[in-house]
Amino acid sequence: MKKHPVSNSMLNIGIGLLIACSMPLIAADEGPIDADSKTWWSLASELSADNMEGRDTGSPGHERAARLVAERLAVAGLSPMGENGSWFQRIPFDEVSVADATLRGKGGDLVFLDDFTVVPNTGLPSTLTAPIAYRGYCEPDVLDNVTGKLVICHGTRRSGLPGRSEREAAVREAGAAGVANIADPGFTIEPPRWPYAYARSVKRQGELPEPDPFVAITLNAEKLHLLLGRETRDLVALGAAGKPLPVFDSGTAELGFVTRTARYTSPNVIGLLPGTNPALADQAIVLGAHLDGYGFGRAVDGDVIYNGTLDDAAYVALIVHLLQQRAGRGYERPVIAALWTGEEKGLHGSRWFIDHPTIPLEKIAANINLDQLRPIFPLEVMTVHALTDTTLGTDATIIAKSQNIRVQEDPEPERNLLRRTDHWPFLSAGIPAINFVFGFEPGSRSEEIYRQWYRTGYHRPQDDIAQLMDWQAAADFNQFFYALVARVANQEDVPAWREGSKLRPKLE
Repeated sequence: MKKHPVSNSMLNIGIGLLIACSMPLIAADEGPIDADSKTWWSLASELSADNMEGRDTGSPGHERAARLVAERLAVAGLSPMGENGSWFQRIPFDEVSVADATLRGKGGDLVFLDDFTVVPNTGLPSTLTAPIAYRGYCEPDVLDNVTGKLVICHGTRRSGLPGRSEREAAVREAGAAGVANIADPGFTIEPPRWPYAYARSVKRQGELPEPDPFVAITLNAEKLHLLLGRETRDLVALGAAGKPLPVFDSGTAELGFVTRTARYTSPNVIGLLPGTNPALADQAIVLGAHLDGYGFGRAVDGDVIYNGTLDDAAYVALIVHLLQQRAGRGYERPVIAALWTGEEKGLHGSRWFIDHPTIPLEKIAANINLDQLRPIFPLEVMTVHALTDTTLGTDATIIAKSQNIRVQEDPEPERNLLRRTDHWPFLSAGIPAINFVFGFEPGSRSEEIYRQWYRTGYHRPQDDIAQLMDWQAAADFNQFFYALVARVANQEDVPAWREGSKLRPKLE
């Protein structure tokens, strides 16, 4: 296992340790690995090796990974489809980051990224002293007398209570200096994970928000007592359960922020495998996955490289691997390999492509996206995003059924996974698109493994090539993907929207 010493100068991320989860690490049985999976995994390992440094958007590691992918696509016989005859479509970015922050409450100091994080903005004050006002769920009717204060809200995601944007809007309207949302441990399907890797906001050039002195913080519930100077376990438990909460004032917060800005570009990698049927030349199928990862971040168990093997290097590798197998023989429809940058920062690569397509959008028939895939337990159930919205859902169901895989719609819509990955910009543009998640039966061992990975692997350095895999599950999905691409790219009928789809954009 990799362990990387960190200097104080390394992106100011320090060497903080993760507050360990009390549950032991759960991993799937490795099992045997077949020849096809070995070849695929070899490229996945290259893309997520330490020398790629986590492939952060705009980083040297991302550039190296992009060049490697372009080289492999060229060997597979694809043609470059980026800008100016190249493989790359460069996106200009502006970034604002919080390089360091301090927060002292009534009970002591909180540690930046371990105990709290902050939304970056160029207008953050270098120092701020503000009275603390605890206001429960921060409904507007409890926000009297908070002018100039730091308002603490329980960050619930329960229906019927204010969401994050509603809380912030109400606190701003009430004249507060800032809001501190307690990361809700009651949201167990995707629980809070500490530390945060870093505090950065990345936007297209010219789209950073105007300077704003309002402070927006996320708090580790386990350290709330340091801010309030009192025992807080009962408060956190009540909030996690969605029960009524008190309102009170409690001392003063002292805050400090060091912000930095940066400007850079980062590339999508785009290549074209021509179709074999001229009559279908205007019906390209886009195979997408995101090349970027988190890069360097706050240390977890002494490790600072967030390799992103399953998120999403392995599935960039799978697209490249499939097209290498098709070298010299295409599908009837053209196939576009689109490996996106900036997904982790806001789906920037796929959104940019939709806004600045290197092929007219009317010549794109569908998008098959690979993300959110975790082959760490048997593939018996598969969640399919936009399952009933387009004929791609039917295609996926037929292929899955042939492999004895049960498909389902998203059982956890409150996580909003549908809109958190790169098929969403295609759906929003009116192009049929689909994405997949390994599912499970409630209460099963598979669910236990899945939940544990989200606590200990998701957006963590531990998502690396050393993690245990269920190789049969990985192979099962890969074969599903190969068959789905072949079906969609070769069948007579073009992918289409279903009548009554709520996702299909309304015509102007």
